[in-house]
Amino acid sequence: MKLYNQLTKKVENFKPQDPENVKIYTCGPTVYSFAHIGNLTSYVYWDLLVRTLKANGYKVNRVLNLTDVGHLTSDGDDGEDKLEKGAKREGKTVWEIADFYIDTFLKDFRSLNLEEPSKICRATDYIDQDIKLVNLLTEKGYTYETSDGIYFDTSKFEKYADFAGLNLEEQKAGARVAFNSEKQNNSDFAVWKFVREGEDHAMQWDYLGRPGYPGWHLECSTISATELGLPLDIHTGGIDHIPVHHTNEIAQSEAAFDVQMSRFWLHCNFITIDGEKISKSLGNIYTLSDLEEKGFTPLDFKLWVLQGHYQGTRNFNFEDLTAAKNRLLKWRNRAAKSYQISSKDSISVQILEKVSNNLNSPEAFALIDNTDLSFADWKFIDDLFGLNLIPDLENLPKNLDSLIEERERARSEKNFAVADRIRDELAESNLTILDTENGPIWQYLR
Repeated sequence: MKLYNQLTKKVENFKPQDPENVKIYTCGPTVYSFAHIGNLTSYVYWDLLVRTLKANGYKVNRVLNLTDVGHLTSDGDDGEDKLEKGAKREGKTVWEIADFYIDTFLKDFRSLNLEEPSKICRATDYIDQDIKLVNLLTEKGYTYETSDGIYFDTSKFEKYADFAGLNLEEQKAGARVAFNSEKQNNSDFAVWKFVREGEDHAMQWDYLGRPGYPGWHLECSTISATELGLPLDIHTGGIDHIPVHHTNEIAQSEAAFDVQMSRFWLHCNFITIDGEKISKSLGNIYTLSDLEEKGFTPLDFKLWVLQGHYQGTRNFNFEDLTAAKNRLLKWRNRAAKSYQISSKDSISVQILEKVSNNLNSPEAFALIDNTDLSFADWKFIDDLFGLNLIPDLENLPKNLDSLIEERERARSEKNFAVADRIRDELAESNLTILDTENGPIWQYLR
């Protein structure tokens, strides 16, 4: 199996430390608002990663975090906490906001038929471990205190710029925020923030005799070390995480624990919508619920995502989503046909080879579209992509075979009234009859 590794900037052969315990950490959402389709795209790709590893015989131990504190609106060390912003917007407490949007995210996650992580972790459940990590960094001489928090001194970590290829002279202080005169280096970042006088911050914990809360980057170092142990085999996220969030994770984790944080780092690219960046000001934010209101299922969207490579640029529009919806129906009907009529020998190995080459789902899809597949192939494809392609035999009409036989008799006798009645009855179960050279078979209507 081969994967592109941001650490080395090249595609490498992937071999886990332990095939029975492949350790994967995925950066999860900040739970202050609904996840839009751009947010959800990454989880579809990382689901493909997990399924591909399993298809190659590995056992996966994957942790997903939920950020319910500490992520400021600047993505750095300034601005309002996003949970506080959400609470003010909706007139709820920050805890109510976190609970509500965690529930909606997990609903979306499951509607996309994504593999359940081994553990899902809320940042606020790891405050004690956060404080221990800050203490450890301080004991090792990596931090200093300012009026608004405890900062990591990036000049003490020699490899800081390597992961993202940063030019530290050009980087703005604290990840694209206004210069903080108390910082010793522009790239230094907060591992702990103090609640300043007059600041409204409902989530706070005591540290050094002052109320405060963890820096955004800290939770991923804490949770990954606590739940999986370092080094990880694979750490996943979006390309926007490379220059700030993941760079800072590496610095604080490797400084504290004296071990490589992760052997592989995978990042997916952004999607645009009708050629534009996703933003509230453009009014082009769509959730899965929005798509469902327009007649599309979450799995229609999932197939659209998998039609493109995780490292490629993607542009979403409803014409392409409609094409994905039609492709999904075609695949389901091909799977149904292969169940009813025996076909070619299996090519599952070839399909797995395509996807095992840096998760190249587009090449695998091309092979699927242009090959006569066996029912065993379709079951393998369904396990690999999680698209619910296999017929739900238990929910088919109990008298389906007899209806098909009755329709054949009626047609041979030119009794079209009976044939039409059977057609209408089957349509109520989302089925139709297709006449083939091998005889009639049932197919899905939609």
